[in-house]
Amino acid sequence: MRMLVLFALVSVAAAAPVGGGLHGGISYAAPLAVHAAPLAFHAAPVVHAPVVHAVAAEPVSYPKYAFNYGVKDPHTGDIKSQQEVRDGDVVKGSYSLVEPDGSTRTVAYSADDHTGFNAVVHKSGHAVHPVAVAPVAHVAPVAHVAPVAQLAHYAAPTYAFSHYGGH
Repeated sequence: MRMLVLFALVSVAAAAPVGGGLHGGISYAAPLAVHAAPLAFHAAPVVHAPVVHAVAAEPVSYPKYAFNYGVKDPHTGDIKSQQEVRDGDVVKGSYSLVEPDGSTRTVAYSADDHTGFNAVVHKSGHAVHPVAVAPVAHVAPVAHVAPVAQLAHYAAPTYAFSHYGGH
């Protein structure tokens, strides 16, 4: 709006009569050249909607499986097993393992949308703890000495001390 008002004022001033001229008449001043600053208009960017391709929905597979496994390692004593069955949203299974104390822990579990996850733990067998054995006292080895009569033919050791030039 300001630009238009300023342009209108400049136009009127340029056409105003100027008194006294060389010929005694009214003369008009030459029109002023007024250039308005270019206005910058920026258009909003064009956003293209993504092309949607029709995708065929994959069929939903019904979740159903059964598995089991077991480990029995006599070297490390690692003994365990697991089995599980799933039919739709219902899962049932159990696992067991031999604890370090020798007892067996078995966990039976089930899960579904109605009751959630449930587990029952059973312990079987007796815990076996090793009996603490008192450490054995170590006795110093016995030196066998020959009778004095047998040592008579051995000469007693002689020791010679010398002093290598000192201070």
